[in-house]
Amino acid sequence: MKSIAALHDVVTPWSDGLEPSDAELESIEAELPLILAERDLLDAQIMTLDRTPTEVDEQRLRRACRRVLAARAALENRAAHLPSSGGAA
Repeated sequence: MKSIAALHDVVTPWSDGLEPSDAELESIEAELPLILAERDLLDAQIMTLDRTPTEVDEQRLRRACRRVLAARAALENRAAHLPSSGGAA
């Protein structure tokens, strides 16, 4: 029987390049408000899975949806205002 630890390097070889680059970290940081808003929406949805949503639950869901939409819009607006990486034609 082979140990899975012996096969670990074959499946996922260790590399010095496993850390995210500065550009990747900046991208994650820029998307963090959207990630957090989507997490809050998912939490609100999970809380209502096994019961009938109360008025408070419905408010929480609506508020979370609005936050997700606002975060998406802000991210898209930010992306639209960034200079393109391509040269001027």
